[in-house]
Order: sequence, then C-alpha cells, then structure tokens
Amino acid sequence: MAASGRGLCRAVAASPFPAWRRAHTEAGGGLKPEYDAVVIGAGHNGLVAAAYLQRLGVNTAVFERRHVIGGAAVTEEIVPGFKFSRASYLLSLLRPQIYTDLELKVFPRYEEFMHRLALAIDPLLDAAPVDMAAFQRGSLLQRIKSLSTLKPLLKAGRILGAQLPQYYEVLTAPITKVLDQWFESEPLKATLATDAVIGAMTSPHTPGSGYVLLHHVMGGLEGMQGAWGYVQGGMGALSDAIASSATTHGASIFTEKTVAKVQVNSEGCVQGVVLEDGTEVRSKVVLSNTSPQITFLKLTPQEWLPEEFLEKISQLDTRSPVTKINVAVDRLPSFLAAPNAPRGHPLPHHQCSIHLNCEDTLLLHQAFEDAMDGLPSHRPMIELCIPSALDPTLAPSGCHVVSLFTQYTPYTLAGGKAWDEQERDAYADRVFDCIEVYAPGFKDSVVGRDILTPPDLERIFGLPGGNIFHCAMSLDQLYFARPVPLHSGYRCPLQGLYLCGSGAHPGGGVMGAAGRNAAHAAFRDLKSK
Repeated sequence: MAASGRGLCRAVAASPFPAWRRAHTEAGGGLKPEYDAVVIGAGHNGLVAAAYLQRLGVNTAVFERRHVIGGAAVTEEIVPGFKFSRASYLLSLLRPQIYTDLELKVFPRYEEFMHRLALAIDPLLDAAPVDMAAFQRGSLLQRIKSLSTLKPLLKAGRILGAQLPQYYEVLTAPITKVLDQWFESEPLKATLATDAVIGAMTSPHTPGSGYVLLHHVMGGLEGMQGAWGYVQGGMGALSDAIASSATTHGASIFTEKTVAKVQVNSEGCVQGVVLEDGTEVRSKVVLSNTSPQITFLKLTPQEWLPEEFLEKISQLDTRSPVTKINVAVDRLPSFLAAPNAPRGHPLPHHQCSIHLNCEDTLLLHQAFEDAMDGLPSHRPMIELCIPSALDPTLAPSGCHVVSLFTQYTPYTLAGGKAWDEQERDAYADRVFDCIEVYAPGFKDSVVGRDILTPPDLERIFGLPGGNIFHCAMSLDQLYFARPVPLHSGYRCPLQGLYLCGSGAHPGGGVMGAAGRNAAHAAFRDLKSK
C-alpha cells in the first residue's frame, strides 16, 4: 500500500438548488429559437466555453442530454444517502487563468484575504496597546518612548497596504455585508457567519461582528492557522460553479435536451442544431463538447466533411483500461499498514489517494498483459480515494464513499464477449478481494457499489471506448495532431463548427483549456464576419 500526496480538494458547500439553475430560472430561461452560439454537451469544457462566450457578449445556449450537468465531472447519488464523484474524482489540472477569468476561486481568495488580515492583527495581540495617555499628557521622553508601541500598527499597515479600506470594513461592518461581497451560497454564508457570533451576544447583522469572525480565523490548530472551507458535494460542485459563472452573465443551460444533428445551410456553413425531439435551434456557431467521433461521425452531415478527415477520425485510438467502481461503506477501511483509530476517525492516509497492487512495475505490466489478452487483470492496479474523509456531507454519519479507479480492463472481453452483470460483479469481487488483503474487513463494510466498465463509461458519459480523454493521449494524437493533423485549432472543415472537448488540444483531464481556447477561436471568427 502506498499513500500518495494527491489530497482531495477542500471546498465550499454547494446549495441544494444550484446557483446556475436559479440564475437561469430567474432570467426566464426558456428555450429560444435562436442564439449566437450553441454548445453541445454540458461537460466542464462545454461549460467553460459557454462562460467565456457569454462574458464576451455572445448569447450562448448549452444542451445536455443527461439530467445533470458536468459530463464526467459530476456528483450523483447512486446509493441512497451516498454522493459520488461518479467519474472524475480529483481536481488538479484546471488552468489557473480559468479560475481567475470565471471567478471560480472566490473562496481561496477570501481565505487569502482573511489570512492577510490575521497576519496583520496577530502581532497586536502580543503587544501592549498604544499608550494614548503618554501621547497626550506625558513628558517629551515619555512621548518618544510611546512611539515604540506604534510598531505593530505600522507593521499591520504595511501588510494591509492599499487594501486597508476593505479590511477596515471587515472590522466594522456587519459580517453579513462582508460575506455578501464574497459569496452567493446562503448555506456557505451562514456557516461562515457562525464564527462571527459564537461566544458573543451579537447577530450577523450587528456592526462589528466581523471582528469576532477574525478572532476565530486568527486561531490555529496543529500549526495550521485559520479555518479552511471544503468544497462539499464532489466534482459536481466544480461544474455547478462554472455553470453559475455562465448563467450569471446570461447563458442558458438545458438538461435532458439531446442534440441529434448539426444543421448546415446550402452554402456549407453551420446554422444551428436539431434536437432529438425535432426542435430546430438556429445559431451562428456550434461548439461541440462531445468526442470527435460523436461530433463528426454522428452529429455532422457526412457530405460536408472530407472523406480523408472522416477516415482519420474513425481511426482514432480510443482504447481505455479503466473501470471505475464507486463504493458505499459503513466504516472506514482499516489497513494493516496503518490501522484505524479506536473510534474510526479518518487518519491522514485516509485523506490521500491510496495505491494498491503497485508494489513494483512488474505487477503493472502483468495487469496490462491480462487486458491485452482480453481478460480483466487478475491483480488490477487500484487507486483508492475516500473523499468523505474530508467531506462528511457525501455520506451518512459514520459511513463513507470510496472511489476505486482501477485498471486494466479491456473494452471487449476475450472471444468477443461483451461485459454483462455477471462479468462486472466478478471483476468488482476480484478488486474487493485485493483490497481485503490490505484492509481486512473491507468486504463486510460494503453496503452498495456502482461498477463502470469501459462500455459503461462510454454509454453513460459519452466517452468513446470508455476513454476518459476522448482519445488516447499518445504522441501521435497530441498538440498539432489532436484530434487529427491539420485540424488542431478547434476549427474543423465545416465553417462555424468547433471542437471544445477533451478530444481537442491540450487533451483530457479536468483542465478546461480546450473549452476556453475554443471559445476564443469562435469569438475571433464571429468578430471578423
């Protein structure tokens, strides 16, 4: 067993009714017959593209076939009471510029803001107050000596710098006024506001209650100064944040609206999409967050695309070794290498990603060879994460959700056999048997599981071959060859159609770069018309 430093993301609580849906509803977000831009698929890249386009003044609509947004970056309650980051489960690649541009990083900026104030105020707690009496009535010597008491104040002023007026407001205004400037989520604001009134006979609406919050922020625990918030609700909370950025500026997002076809006019230019129910929606440009295969082989009229282009798209390598298993357990796994605490509280290793069956590279190679022979690996590689160890809202009290990212499993089993329920269960049982070796009792703790083989990942999330990157991240399918040579700039042979998903440069992962870059490409083209 090895514990990796890939810690889970700490975050703010998500509203039970996402802000993006509220904003859309309040804006009268009914389906209109025409938009400037249409985005196919509400995966994170599609949402990023929509958010950028809308901020640039391009009236944008997003159509998602599923009942929930986020694509693979989604939270779903598969087992009653247990919320899973069902596909993507860790956040590490999202581009910093996207955080800034879409104002996604509000809470970390808030923490930095408060931490800076705490740094400034903290020295004042250990120093005598300024001797005002000496200033007013003391002798010249006493007045000179009293100047030394100003040092902490002067130091605080240097730390706060030009933001001094904002910090002054924190100390003097009602905490509700301060938090309203930082956050939209009422549950989050209420949670933070408790630190502004705890131990004090004040209301969050009482002027000066902000200092009580600051007083608690200045505390420390085991060397960690201040309080941390945790993004609660799994990877879907990220998708909701991006969607909120889009809808706040006027974008429209529709779920359970499947795009059946990209419409093309007689001049060979995109003019919108047709939904599965026959509804026609006109637009100047269409951005597809779906895979290159779905975009060009299923949604786009073939007569408008060169045969050579279509052939290369059909030959993309989409092989995937991944089976994702989401598990609901009634207690934390207790590993032989690091047994649980007496009361079962999460320990540091529970908060990391835990790698099993990875003692040496030979084991990995053997697992790979099994899959190449059409067999689920006899001893699969397992990355085990327990997000509820950091986010208790994901599971009932005392219970946990466990994410198992496993490989290698083939898309098609030996002899051309398809995965069925019996094969899925047999593979999951094998994975659980492996975990049992490291953490005896794990199997007895399982109360539910969700098994996603490569065909399942393809069917549910639209990942061709179950490939989480849409197509392999191999050298021949990267950079100027992604998805195919000569068509790596998000544009395609059909004017007005753009690829904005993981199949475009720079590829997969919860990165958002493809969505951002495609949006800018489409915007430049719209401006030039």
